[in-house]
Amino acid sequence: MKLPLTFVVLISLLAPWALADDTGGYSVLKSVVVGGDGGWDYLAVDADTRQLYISRGSRVDVFDADSLKKIGEIPDTSNVHGIAWDKESGHGFTSNGDRSAPSVTMFDIKTLKVIKKIPVTGRPDGIFFEPFTKHIFVESHSDPNETVINAADGTVVGTIDLGGEPEQGESDANGHVYINLESTSEVVVVDPTAMKVTARYKLGEGEGPSGLGLDAKNRRIFSCCGNAKMVVLDADSGNILATLPTGQGTDAGTFDPDTMEAFSSNRDGTLTVVKENSPTSFVVEQNVQTQVGARTCALDAKTHNVILVTAKFEAPATAPSAAPAAQPAEGGRRRRPRMIPGTVTILVVGKSS
Repeated sequence: MKLPLTFVVLISLLAPWALADDTGGYSVLKSVVVGGDGGWDYLAVDADTRQLYISRGSRVDVFDADSLKKIGEIPDTSNVHGIAWDKESGHGFTSNGDRSAPSVTMFDIKTLKVIKKIPVTGRPDGIFFEPFTKHIFVESHSDPNETVINAADGTVVGTIDLGGEPEQGESDANGHVYINLESTSEVVVVDPTAMKVTARYKLGEGEGPSGLGLDAKNRRIFSCCGNAKMVVLDADSGNILATLPTGQGTDAGTFDPDTMEAFSSNRDGTLTVVKENSPTSFVVEQNVQTQVGARTCALDAKTHNVILVTAKFEAPATAPSAAPAAQPAEGGRRRRPRMIPGTVTILVVGKSS
């Protein structure tokens, strides 16, 4: 059926990505309200132990990744953002961005008991395990940009000046680390052994990157940018291979090497799925309707599902696909809309069997 021109124009204005191919087969398989006090930021899935970690302000809630029932928590993690772990040592780590006492909490991944709190400088935000050095990389929006911690004993190895504010990072497990710099619209390459920046990749049309996915085998970086674009880069040269549209308000990304798909979770209530058909061919496969506010995600490598978190907000969305508008705050800064207490919800996106 041929649609009226006015209808096509309206849909295009409301959601430019809505006319993309929608053949990926993903949908929301499960939606569970877990409630509780506090907002959220990053989440992470341990595919082997089936533990799902969700940062919740002053604690980390831990759920069974299959039943989504809460099985424990890691307390006293003021302004917690991210969670990472090292299977070999059995140690987990949380990045706690408390401005008065920034720290990293080290815990036992089996018992969830806190081992110790590691004082750090800066403002801890993102965090990930780097398997080549067996170090934990802690990212900060203030100097120092990166704090490196020995996963075995929790000692601070050193810091790295990235030359910008980092968001998400990934390791290829072979001596190269790739980190999005939101403030400079770059991906920096870091030598994790020497702990120094070795290259800087500009993102072209991409601005304000946050989420990042890495195809380590084919040497491809998927940088999810704040201006609703995903930039695909050659990890070795930094050459831009593709720039694709995503939903609005991304805050995390991931890549599934088994399905060859990259994901961008977006505040407007979409999960953009990009298919890597070959190392030189990339297409937007689907924009999955999730729920407004579901800006962060994690891949469950066992089920190949993508897990997201969101809530309901006091400020209603202005359109079905739009994220709630940021509210003015003192000093000209913007703050996120107020969350309705008790409405935090876990979403599981995947393909129906």
